[in-house]
Amino acid sequence: MNKATSRASFLLAILALAMLPLLLNATQLPSKLLRNDLLKIEATQLIDKMGEELYVKTGIHAYAIATNEHFPERFNLVEYSKQYEAKLSKPYVLFIFAPYATITKKSGAKGRVGIIPSSDTVRSMYDYDDVRDAGVNIVAIEDSNTDEDKFNIGVLQAYSVLADNIAASKGIKLKNTIPDEMGTMVLILRILVYSGTAVLLWIFIFRPIWMRRKSGKEQ
Repeated sequence: MNKATSRASFLLAILALAMLPLLLNATQLPSKLLRNDLLKIEATQLIDKMGEELYVKTGIHAYAIATNEHFPERFNLVEYSKQYEAKLSKPYVLFIFAPYATITKKSGAKGRVGIIPSSDTVRSMYDYDDVRDAGVNIVAIEDSNTDEDKFNIGVLQAYSVLADNIAASKGIKLKNTIPDEMGTMVLILRILVYSGTAVLLWIFIFRPIWMRRKSGKEQ
């Protein structure tokens, strides 16, 4: 897994370099972040820049919440979002990233993503699974990067995919979104893990069985 870790770190560095021109030119924009407990200022500026471009070109508001709250199992994110209604302008979609939310108490698994649209029409403009996976897959990668770094990149990537989906539904291409390079990285990691497991199974389990059977037949 050393090569996979190196590749992941390399791609994270490429992503950071891709962000640099946007950071240098970042301006004060209406904030798309309704709550931020996790993201660095550079990440918030990028979200604002992507969100503003999306609104100007499509008329859709894309808001985000990055919270460190420890929500209990089966916590209702739709009800939770209602406390921010006064800050939401329709039509909108609200992306919620809650890495410390409990999925199931029994397993101890944590981390939830919520995507809440203002209407069915807005809901039809994006693929929920694509947006969710864009963020979750990055956070799930085991490498030397800190949780904070992965939270920042995960939220940025998910928000970027959400914005691109909405824009694409209207035949529009955005300039400030981030290429989903980590999607390929996740696939490579999975292939390495599965192939490595297959090799170990062959060496320690199936090959000895095959050799014993072969020896038995030769006798």
